[in-house]
Amino acid sequence: MPWLKSLLFIACLTGVIHSVQAGVLVGGTRVVYDGAKKEASLSVTNQDKDIPYLIQSWVDNIEADNNKKVPFIITPPLFRLDAGQENSLRILFTGGTLPQDRESVYWLNVKSIPSSKKTDGNQLFISIKNRIKLFYRPAGLPNTVADAYKALSFSRQGKQLQVSNPTPYHVSFSSLKVGSHDIKDALMVAPKSTLLLDLPAGASGTVSWQAINDYGGISDPATANL
Repeated sequence: MPWLKSLLFIACLTGVIHSVQAGVLVGGTRVVYDGAKKEASLSVTNQDKDIPYLIQSWVDNIEADNNKKVPFIITPPLFRLDAGQENSLRILFTGGTLPQDRESVYWLNVKSIPSSKKTDGNQLFISIKNRIKLFYRPAGLPNTVADAYKALSFSRQGKQLQVSNPTPYHVSFSSLKVGSHDIKDALMVAPKSTLLLDLPAGASGTVSWQAINDYGGISDPATANL
């Protein structure tokens, strides 16, 4: 049966891709660059037993249409990572006029390109790009980042939910609900700003949410009346 052959092919392909993707482990889901320090670091580990990888890393602006020069470099930007080995990426601030009263955020990209020397012709090896957030946190901000998510306030604006963040920190949502309704596209609210999100029909009652902390963990739930 043709459909069965196609299904088996996809299953095999998925297994191969999964094994390659699991080969390189990036040591975090986010990086916080402390403005009081000279650099930040991120570990990269090749968990594969046989295959070396070429690791390429760079930093992008968070907005795709932002052409401003990124004030960060990564060293080494390109290197070979042998099987079973670990290396550290050093993230360096090159200077510039970033806001000092709030965080700034960028994309940190780590691309893993597997070697194809040992392939037998029946495997598909693809490059995998990990993209995580890089937060620049200026020195001198109040030490309240762990509780920043609790300071959010919510109001209804027609058919939308307005989220207000009075703090100098980005708040990344793990979950956001109004009553029993999940709010889609609730990703992150920037410092000292507001975010408008579409409300599902019939959504009312208590707002409940959880945030992602500096270490990639999930906060305790918080609630507020709408």
